[in-house]
Amino acid sequence: MRDFPVTIYHNPDCGTSRNTLALIRHAGLEPVVIEYLQAPPTREQLATMIAAAGLTVREAIREKGTPYAELGLDNPDLADAQLLDAMLKHPILINRPFVVTPMGTRLARPSELVLDIVPADAFTRGFVKEDGERVLDDQGRRIA
Repeated sequence: MRDFPVTIYHNPDCGTSRNTLALIRHAGLEPVVIEYLQAPPTREQLATMIAAAGLTVREAIREKGTPYAELGLDNPDLADAQLLDAMLKHPILINRPFVVTPMGTRLARPSELVLDIVPADAFTRGFVKEDGERVLDDQGRRIA
């Protein structure tokens, strides 16, 4: 294993999250895996990840399969602080997976966005996602 710290905020029930974790491990890296539904990030950690990923708080909220509509989170007048409060109270609202490395932070949707923040030379062979989509060719190069 390389000495390259990686943290993934993971939901094992999410295919995108599983594919992202598999890509990280495919690079020979063993990340710190935080199942954020059981161990949500702190408010500061969440706000920092969102900002580091270049997202707004609203862009980091998951709508599908969550209480987003029931909580009225589609109200454009809600402040970031109110949205963060909702995400911390209901971690299922946190979009996933967030990945943090020394090369940056990404919301890895789609999963291959994680390739932007792990060393490219870590990949030496092909990779296929759960659904059969090829992400890396046989030499470990990203497929456009």
